[in-house]
Amino acid sequence: MGTWHDGTALLEIIVPAHNEADRLPAGLHLLCAKLAGLPLRAEIIVVDNASTDGTAGIVRSWGGPVPVRLVHCERRGKGAAVRAGLLETRAPYVGFMDADMATDLAALDEAIALLREGRPVVVGSRRHRRSVVQGYALPVRRLGAITFNRIVRDLVGGIQDTQCGFKFFDGPLGRAAAGELRTAGFSFDVELLAHCVRRGASVTAIPVVWRDRPGSTFSVTRHSLECMLDLARIRVRAGFRVPATPITPVVPVRTMLREPRPVPVALPERAPSAKSG
Repeated sequence: MGTWHDGTALLEIIVPAHNEADRLPAGLHLLCAKLAGLPLRAEIIVVDNASTDGTAGIVRSWGGPVPVRLVHCERRGKGAAVRAGLLETRAPYVGFMDADMATDLAALDEAIALLREGRPVVVGSRRHRRSVVQGYALPVRRLGAITFNRIVRDLVGGIQDTQCGFKFFDGPLGRAAAGELRTAGFSFDVELLAHCVRRGASVTAIPVVWRDRPGSTFSVTRHSLECMLDLARIRVRAGFRVPATPITPVVPVRTMLREPRPVPVALPERAPSAKSG
């Protein structure tokens, strides 16, 4: 395992992995190289999600500039794996990303800067107008993602892309939300963000460079019904109303676009209150 810094990590990143022996080594190389160059201590937690290949062995034997820790999660599902990983963290800042590193790691600089400025939740958004999306699978999958996100927007603070596998949190908030997470499947992001919003946290969406990678385990035909059922259960469990106009600033990646400050989205004006008398 890696031996980088002594002391407590300030950032811990979860990588859920189900039978990722083929893609995980390249992903870990990229992530370790990026984290080693950051001005803060960071660690990686790979959650072996009931794999039947060599995923666990790769993590156990990993050596590199950043510590990589193995956590086992026998309950199948990406949501279950992310929950298990987040509950293992202790750092002030936590997050998760996919093993294929489909989201370019340049976005990490912006995410960390915003967390340190006090933003409680920072997520990558492929639908941000400054995002670069390459090879977004089949048109039907893209249409399904847009429809999915419109259905759940009121639950998650108004963001347009809930399913990008690049999300970061204030540590205590992320752990508290993970502790209440019950969705094990692909819709878990919605419930996780909803728990954060219920606690009054705003969600900041940043643009990303995202490249479609072969080997995705999500199938529109096999998983669409499961996702819709999950959403119904999430709404029933939520049992709260989110403000109609939540604060959801959307910011550019400063390191990519060289803009000095985040640029918030203009919020619609509130309706004037009725005059008394």
